Amino acid sequence: MCKLTLEKFEEASEIVRQVTLETKLVYSEFFTQQTGNKIYLKPENMQYTGAYKVRGAYYKISTMTSEERAKGLVTASAGNHAQGVAYAAKIYGVKATIVMPTTTPLVKVNHTKAYGAEVVLYGDVYDEACEYAMKIAEESGATFVHPFNDLDVATGQGSIAMEIIKELPTVDYILVPIGGGGLATGVSTLAKMLNPKIKVIGVEPVGAACMKASLAEGHVVTLPTAKTIADGTAVKTPGDKLLPYIQENLDDIITVDDEELIVAFLDLMENHKMVAENSGLLTIAALKHMNVENKKIVSIISGGNMDVITMSSMVQHGLIARDRVFTVSVLLPDKPGQLVAVATKIAEMNANVIKLEHNQFFSINRNDLVELRITLEAFGTEHKKKIIEKLEQEGFRPRLVQLKGTLNG
Repeated sequence: MCKLTLEKFEEASEIVRQVTLETKLVYSEFFTQQTGNKIYLKPENMQYTGAYKVRGAYYKISTMTSEERAKGLVTASAGNHAQGVAYAAKIYGVKATIVMPTTTPLVKVNHTKAYGAEVVLYGDVYDEACEYAMKIAEESGATFVHPFNDLDVATGQGSIAMEIIKELPTVDYILVPIGGGGLATGVSTLAKMLNPKIKVIGVEPVGAACMKASLAEGHVVTLPTAKTIADGTAVKTPGDKLLPYIQENLDDIITVDDEELIVAFLDLMENHKMVAENSGLLTIAALKHMNVENKKIVSIISGGNMDVITMSSMVQHGLIARDRVFTVSVLLPDKPGQLVAVATKIAEMNANVIKLEHNQFFSINRNDLVELRITLEAFGTEHKKKIIEKLEQEGFRPRLVQLKGTLNG
């Protein structure tokens, strides 16, 4: 079995340069001010395929013999790995067959086909697609390229650490997302080889923390479920080939809630005009969990492949979470002029009305009270409090209404 060596990491770093875009570190003044540390972003969401996955796929193909390449590649994926393998195979001129679940969004299927791969739709979930892909590989003699549980793939992913340390030799911490563990294995192992003082912290979603559970037990653990909006890291079982390297080289694992990813999405988009998918946002959300000061921290943004519907929902949820959009219910006497009175007070507070719902059937006695629900845009939590206080002072008896978004976890 292949082992991770410095020689192979150096080789991989040179090879992947042939196919990757240069993703130089981005210094973040916003996150630096927020955390008290010097924060740098490694924007792998800017890669040609929208994620880091092409690194591991391309290096994996480079290690294959000409006979193996002639037989082609097979893999299973519903996302970034599919596109990474398809693109890498296209550059090498190798046939690639990608098995994707039948539930895969059409846009991802089309992108994968556009890179020249043959796409086979099979099964309702990844596990079924993966099982079928391995069957195809066995019958055809093609090489199966695992999304993470492959040391050659992990070596290719580790090229990210080489680039970070070359650009910022004095880095103190590197934050890396964890799904199955390929990226974390490559980055942490190479970082420790180059400078043992560098701390590498893995980040997992709370609902799919399979690596954290495996480290706690000392062996690979399979979670009963993997429920998170960070679909790229929704893995129930980490790679058994990777766990020994993670045990040796990863310094800690931080877990973050889905709600934190929503806020991180808004922060990154507003302050850096950058879109990251939910798995890529893990290391942004984790910055608030770092109990250190005046350290140089690099957050690896692993990918940016997010569809516009999800993007719209993330914005909506983020605005709600930041108290920049909220709904308040007020009760008014059912007589002319009351709506104008409320609107005037809201205008005085520099709040913007997004939507009004006027319910005359709130009370059986229509001559008594009607309910007015107002959805407002505010500057944030303090502004929201002042608006509510003003409505209370004017006798409108405001009551906050829980807003429900459209994001599915």
